Amino acid sequence: MKPIPPVVVAARVLLALMFILAGIGKFTGLEGMAGYIGSKGLPAPTLLALGAGALELVAGIALAIGFQARWAALSLALFTLVATLLFHNFWAMPAEQQMIQQLMFLKNLAVTGGLLLVFSLGAGPASVDARRETQGRLATA
Repeated sequence: MKPIPPVVVAARVLLALMFILAGIGKFTGLEGMAGYIGSKGLPAPTLLALGAGALELVAGIALAIGFQARWAALSLALFTLVATLLFHNFWAMPAEQQMIQQLMFLKNLAVTGGLLLVFSLGAGPASVDARRETQGRLATA
C-alpha cells in the first residue's frame, strides 16, 4: 500500500506536537521541571531539564517537518522509553496514583511504538527527507 502524504504528515505532526510542547514547557517551567527531576534522585537536574527540553524541541521540530526523521524518531523513542521507566513506574507508586501512572506508562509505550515506525519506515513522501532524496537522485542522473 502506498503512503498517503497528508496522513503521513498528520501522523508525524501529531507525534511531534507532544514533544515540541513538552520541550517549550521545560524551558518555561525550568525550575519546576528541575525540581521534579531532582525528586527522582537524578544528578544535575537543571542540566537534565535543559537537555531534555532541547532534545524534545529540536527533535520534535525535525520529526514534524520530516528532516532526518529516522534519527529524530529514534532519539525521541529512546528518550521516551527511559523517561517512562524513570517517571511513570506505576508499580512503585502509591495505590491512589497507580492507575493514572499506568495510563501514562502505556501511552508512552504507544508513542514509542509510533516513533519506532517512523524510524523503520522513514518520514514518508511529504517531507524534507523525501525532497532531499529526490534532489539527490536528480543531481546524479
